[in-house]
Amino acid sequence: MTPEFKDHFSTHAADYREFRPTYPAELFAFLASVAPARERVWDCGTGNGQAAVALAEHFERVFATDASAEQVNNAQTHPRVEYAVAPAEKCPLSDASVDLVTVTQALHWFDLDRFSAEVRRVCKPGGLLAVTCYYEPGVDEKVNPVLRRWEDFIRPYWTPERAWVDAGYRTIPFPFPELPVPSFELTLESFLAGFLGYLGTWSATKQFVKAHGSDPLERFVPEFASAWGDPATVRTVRWEFTLRLGRVNAELT
Repeated sequence: MTPEFKDHFSTHAADYREFRPTYPAELFAFLASVAPARERVWDCGTGNGQAAVALAEHFERVFATDASAEQVNNAQTHPRVEYAVAPAEKCPLSDASVDLVTVTQALHWFDLDRFSAEVRRVCKPGGLLAVTCYYEPGVDEKVNPVLRRWEDFIRPYWTPERAWVDAGYRTIPFPFPELPVPSFELTLESFLAGFLGYLGTWSATKQFVKAHGSDPLERFVPEFASAWGDPATVRTVRWEFTLRLGRVNAELT
C-alpha cells in the first residue's frame, strides 16, 4: 500500500526557503567529480530547489521533484532545472536516464523500499545515490543550553521518522554499496530573528501549533533573547552533517 504523503512543509514553504541553511558549494563540486557522467541528475524531495540549482552549475540537466506543490511553487529557478510535482516513489523519468540521484534532508519521509526501487530503475549502470542529513544545531555556550531545553520541550511533537535524523542517517536503510566521502561543514550566519525563524520551520513546531493553536516558541523567546544578546548580532549556527554515497546498478557496468 502506498503510504499517505506526510506534508509538513507546504504551509510554510516560503519560510523554509528563507530560514533554512544553504549547502556548501564544495558538496556539489564533489558529487560532480565522482558521478560517472554529468548529463542528468534527479534531485528528489527538492523542497525549495536549493540543491537543484547548485547541481545545475555542474550538470547539463537537473530534474527536481517534490510531493509538495507549494514547495515546488516556491523553488528557485534555473534554466537547467526542470521541476515537477511527484512523489519520491513514482518518478516520471524513464529507465536508466540519470547519472546521479540526490536527496537532501528528505530521505526519512520516503517509503524507502519503493524509493530504492525507483533509484535502481532511473539510474544508469554505475550511477550514484547521494543523501544528506543535518542535525544537532549549535550556536555558542550561552545559546546552546536554551536550545537544548527547547529541543527537549518540542521532542514529543516529532514524528517517528525523526529518529533517523537524530542518528545522523547512520541507521536509515541504505541498500547500495557505499563509497568513501569527505567531510563537509554546514553553517549559517544568522540574526536572532533568523535563528528563531529556522526553529519555526521545524515540523515538530508546526505540529505543536496544530495541536494547541499557539506558537511554542513564544515562551522561549525571552530566554533566547537573553542568551543571544543584541538581536542584531550575527552569530554562526553550526550543524552536524552526514553524506552517504552509494553505487547503483554496479553489477550492470
